[in-house]
Amino acid sequence: MEQLKHECGVAMIRLLKPLDYYEKKYGTWAYGFNKLYLMMEKQHNRGQEGAGIASVSLTKEPGTEYMFREKAEGKDAITEIFSRVTEEMAGELLMGHLRYSTTGKSGLTFVHPFLRRNNWRAKNLCLCGNFNMTNIDEVFQFLTQQGQSPRIYGDSYITLELMGHRLDREVERLFAEAKEQGLQGTDITDYIDNHVEMANVLRKTMSHYDGGYVMCGLTGSGEMFSVRDPWGIRPAFWYQDDEIIALASERPVLQTTFDLQAENIRELQPGQALIVHKNGESHLEKIMPAQQLSACSFERIYFSRGSDRDIYQERKRLGEQLTPAILKAIDGDVTNTVFSYIPNTAEVAYYGMTDGFRQQGYNVRTEKVVWKDIKMRTFIADNSERNDLAAHVYDISYGSLRPGIDNLVIIDDSIVRGTTLRESIFKILDRLHPKKIVMVSSSPQIRYPDYYGIDMARLEEFCAFRATMALIEERGLWQLVNDTYLACKRELAKPKEEMQNCVRAVYEPFTVDEVNQKIVEMLRPADMQAPIELVFQSIEGLHEACPNHPGDWYFTGHYPTPGGNKLVNQAFINYVEQKLKREQ
Repeated sequence: MEQLKHECGVAMIRLLKPLDYYEKKYGTWAYGFNKLYLMMEKQHNRGQEGAGIASVSLTKEPGTEYMFREKAEGKDAITEIFSRVTEEMAGELLMGHLRYSTTGKSGLTFVHPFLRRNNWRAKNLCLCGNFNMTNIDEVFQFLTQQGQSPRIYGDSYITLELMGHRLDREVERLFAEAKEQGLQGTDITDYIDNHVEMANVLRKTMSHYDGGYVMCGLTGSGEMFSVRDPWGIRPAFWYQDDEIIALASERPVLQTTFDLQAENIRELQPGQALIVHKNGESHLEKIMPAQQLSACSFERIYFSRGSDRDIYQERKRLGEQLTPAILKAIDGDVTNTVFSYIPNTAEVAYYGMTDGFRQQGYNVRTEKVVWKDIKMRTFIADNSERNDLAAHVYDISYGSLRPGIDNLVIIDDSIVRGTTLRESIFKILDRLHPKKIVMVSSSPQIRYPDYYGIDMARLEEFCAFRATMALIEERGLWQLVNDTYLACKRELAKPKEEMQNCVRAVYEPFTVDEVNQKIVEMLRPADMQAPIELVFQSIEGLHEACPNHPGDWYFTGHYPTPGGNKLVNQAFINYVEQKLKREQ
């Protein structure tokens, strides 16, 4: 319901045949671009702030352009960049990216791919990724201590410079080898272009990073690669046949684009890179040792397309497992209860929820109670009128409930900030005069920020955290806040690898139900009539439904990397200090 921004979606294609092969077989020089376009459109859910593409031709003569890039901003960016594609840009290596900003930085400058140019083909590097690094300050310091001066302080640019520097060293190593072999002139260039070892570059680059990422790149000499973080936080899937190698952030993208079965597609493993050489030969290589698997559970709950075979079943199970808690919330009165969902991402969990009741022998009543209207543009400057417009993004099916008789159970995939519930959903649902509203979340309470690519960075954004702080104030437990603040300060003085998440202590005095009740108090509009009860997924239920994606730091505070612990402690310090500043 509350749109979360997620960075980002990637798509790569390596054409393994000469370009005229595809024109003869498929009737167009743009075969590769057409497939890339489809892959990007099928991942539009992963980024609507901007998009970019790049291509590399292996057959262009010296003195002509061989490496192309197009970028655009806005929700129509994909259409815009592909409208600029010309036959001159046709190449064997293609890469695309969709962006959602998680850093607050916007503008064409920050849209991927990023490009580092050089007169040596092998030193040209084009980079994009689905990533967020937690230790960019440390990497920046590493570069400056070497004497480099990055123009922009941001993980994308700094990664480009760091990897570009390592690529330069790799090319220089090969140059020395070629000279030792007595090669001269263009023979040296050919030797370099044909012997680049991207695994060397990736090992010496990615070992510096703490974060979640799928990093993708092309070089001017024809190398293509994608590498996944050692914890498996961010996803990547790939496919190969005798015509193409393709990689995307989501499996159904490849299935739809190339008419494949799920079994045809492989997942890039944690710490692993897919490397495709200039000659088209590919291999998998371990770049870093795999760490404890922490594949992101939010991918399964919310971000990835629900058309994936496994995700579809997992989302259904998330809904089904909530049946006992919902039954308790409506006092067993299924007969006088209407079941519905918040469109659109909660729909699959809704099917699982209603299936769960039917499996227990209940004849459930289902209605589409809530409708999501087109995005309303707010031209009016006055805040009160802007808020009134925002409250009407959703609408209801009038007459879908019997006033004062029917309970309404309505499921969403997550409750994050609670703003939409307070400003819109609860207000319009109350117009139906339900006996009771049971608001259900197919995910657990979101209590902690994410630092690996999702736009959730501040503790005070979460309604669960705000409710907990309100309970602390009510019960006079501000010593707990002070103790936690000091503990966070002490942690930040330790080596990063030794830090623990001290923020978890603030939740310990309270049960989930106590936090739920306080959330209801805070989000309930003042003039609302119907009583409200919240039902959240349990941590155990989450792991039972999504057993292969144990990354749950949003809910438990168990961050997979040291950088996560460092940043959450800093976030609590920032919260307390800003609160004290406001109160002065």
